This record gives sequence, structure tokens and C-alpha cells, in this order.
Amino acid sequence: MPSKPPDLVPHRTALLLMDLQPAILDGIPGSRRLLEQARRAQQAALKAGIQEIQVRVAFTPEEHAAVPDHNKTFAPLAKAGRLAEDTPETAIHPLLRTEGSACTVTKTRVSAFSTTGLDSLLREKGIDTLVLGGTITSGVVLSTIRDAADRDYRLLLLEDACADSDPHRHDILMRSILPIHADLLAVADFESAAHMASAPYRQDR
Repeated sequence: MPSKPPDLVPHRTALLLMDLQPAILDGIPGSRRLLEQARRAQQAALKAGIQEIQVRVAFTPEEHAAVPDHNKTFAPLAKAGRLAEDTPETAIHPLLRTEGSACTVTKTRVSAFSTTGLDSLLREKGIDTLVLGGTITSGVVLSTIRDAADRDYRLLLLEDACADSDPHRHDILMRSILPIHADLLAVADFESAAHMASAPYRQDR
């Protein structure tokens, strides 16, 4: 973890909050704490003028039908009609809904970049730094971090705003795999970095 809050440029930075939906949070131990941490990061980004992007997973009937039987992750969900579009289980959690400038990206696979226009959205906005949090650590977090690293984004992972259904697996990924691609930091450090980035003397950077 960095020894000091990272240097951020607000208009080149985005906060990605991923898969924080009731259907997924229901299987996460301590999900309320996770949501509170994500909310803190969201508020820090809003105050600093950092773009917030909410990533969610949901399927239309046609998208359910298009999932092949050999897809071990999504075929069982598609057959059961789970994660259906326009249902409460796939909505962004109420604690994280805002009236601000957040964008919402909907995907039908694991990575936030897969089946979405996220990369184009970020490039159009001139964003090259991503601050990420969400669930599941071994799912969307791992896949998105690796995908984003291959696309040459600068990556900052909020270690206390991520969680997994298996805490042991979460710990292994945070210690051994994710730091290969991203700098890990606490939400408190992101709050400090966002505050410093939004100070008047930083606006010309």
C-alpha cells in the first residue's frame, strides 16, 4: 500500500463501483460495512469532481438466451432467470444511488470492460486513472483489474471497499495477485487524495 495518498488529477480519474447489487451482496459476509466504505469513496469522488461509474450485471431475456450452456458462471443463472434486467436484485444498492453525475454501465459477463462500452467512455473523457471497489474480489474485481492493466490504465484498488463470498480467497488475492497490477489503498487514503486533488492550488494540473 502506498505510504502516502496517491497524486490524483480529478478530470483524469474515475471511481468504479462494481456489482454492488442486492443479488450479489446477499452472499457477502459483512456487506453493510462494504457498502459504507463504498459510500465514503463515492462522497469523496463527488466532492472532488471525480467521475463516478457504477457497474452492474443484468440480463434481458434475449441476453439470457444467448448464454451458452458451457459457460460455467452464467449458464445456471440464465436457466434460472436470475439477474434479470429491471428487477430489484440487479438494481444498484439504494445506499449508493445519487442524483449526481454518476454513469451506469451494464454488463453480461464478469469484467466491467466485457460486453460494455466502458473503455470507449473512459477514453472519450480523457480518463487514464481508475479507482476501483466492489464485489466479488475473485470475480469482477480480479477480471476488471487485469483487463484494465492490459489497456494501460493506472490502477488504484480500494482494499477495504472490496469483498468476496470467501474471505480466505479475498485475502490471497489482495496479498498475492492484485498488487501485481494495482496499487492498494484504504478508502481513508482515497478521501485524503481526493481532497488534496480538489484544493484550489491543484485546479490547474
